[in-house]
Amino acid sequence: MFDQDKWEEIWQTIMKHKLRTALTSFGVFWGIFMLVLLLGAGNGLQNGVMQNFDIAKNAVFVWTEVTSVPYAGFQAGRSIDLTNDDFKALQNIKGLHTVSPRIPLNSRWSGGQVTISYDNRDVSYSIMGDYPQYLDIQPLWITEGRFVNKFDIEQKRKIAVLGRRVKDDLFQERRALGEHIKINGVPFKVVGIFDSRATGEDARNDIQIIHIPGTTAQQTFNMGESIGWFGCIPADGISGLEAEEIIKAELRKRHKIAPNDRQALGSFNVEEEFKQMQGLFTGIAAFSWLVAIGTILAGMIGVGNIMLIIVKERTKEIGIRKSIGAKPWSIISMIVQEALVISGVSGYLGLVFGVVLVEGIAYAMAEFGMQSEFFVNPEIDFKAAFSAISVLLISGVIAGLIPGIKAARVDPVIALRDE
Repeated sequence: MFDQDKWEEIWQTIMKHKLRTALTSFGVFWGIFMLVLLLGAGNGLQNGVMQNFDIAKNAVFVWTEVTSVPYAGFQAGRSIDLTNDDFKALQNIKGLHTVSPRIPLNSRWSGGQVTISYDNRDVSYSIMGDYPQYLDIQPLWITEGRFVNKFDIEQKRKIAVLGRRVKDDLFQERRALGEHIKINGVPFKVVGIFDSRATGEDARNDIQIIHIPGTTAQQTFNMGESIGWFGCIPADGISGLEAEEIIKAELRKRHKIAPNDRQALGSFNVEEEFKQMQGLFTGIAAFSWLVAIGTILAGMIGVGNIMLIIVKERTKEIGIRKSIGAKPWSIISMIVQEALVISGVSGYLGLVFGVVLVEGIAYAMAEFGMQSEFFVNPEIDFKAAFSAISVLLISGVIAGLIPGIKAARVDPVIALRDE
């Protein structure tokens, strides 16, 4: 129930000691303000890193190198070549949801040189033979047309999907879809254009690639059934680490590789790297909370000391209240309420100023093109704001509770003698 007299008392007490209240409140204000600022900066850093993380977060890549251990009658130093039969074998493994062979043309099979031509203009870019399921591993941003489909694979069609940089270099302002380019002298029809969702160096690398059907790459450029490496997505309930071991075990068995040969098969586990990044950002958030809560607690200690002084100054008044029948909880609630007002108002202002500053930085970065490769869209989510308010309210109650209990224990007789 609203008690106007109590609120008037709180207001009069605050106005009576403006400077003391303002200095005490600043500690709480600064704690909440720094918490919002640090969390916003942490989110900006996370957004910047994650926007370049344009590969499935549980993807696994496996390739072959050279054996380092003799096994099953074979000497060390043997080269291992992946083939279409390995692709078929991996497709039948239950622990894998997606298996996508990747066949690079600018590799040892093609002498390392690939020339792309259009209208008397020659350029050199990376050419990848891919399958439709590659989009499960790296969801490309198809801006025009389409990606490789199953009919392209089955019929070994000579079609190409160009990165934006390739399209700009070859066609400039002209429309590319439906046109034919030549790859090492072989005509390919352009059926799609894609761009990168990443920024910086990752984006530049992504948009300098041409994708063609994997089967077309093998047949047209005399690569037989050779495959460069596999990109895979684990089945539901299977971790990236487990999928990696499943793939390697199958390839070791098929190519007679020693179980203890750690060099013959290379791999890259995106899930493990993603977990490390998540751990880093969790640590940054925890550090932010630790610093901010320490500052808030320091401010709340100041609020608690102020409330103890207020209790001392109002000892006679508290004695009168108790002598006319005021309940202990009435005394405690009055002190707690005053502590909550001081901490709540200052904390709320700190939250508002912090959010305004973070949003202002985000707006300026977007408006003036100041986005960085590693820092994008600093923001504060609802959970963080709610948590900050919760910490603030709990701290305010604690800051007022101890002085309030002390006030409730005042002996009315002694209090009335107080000068």
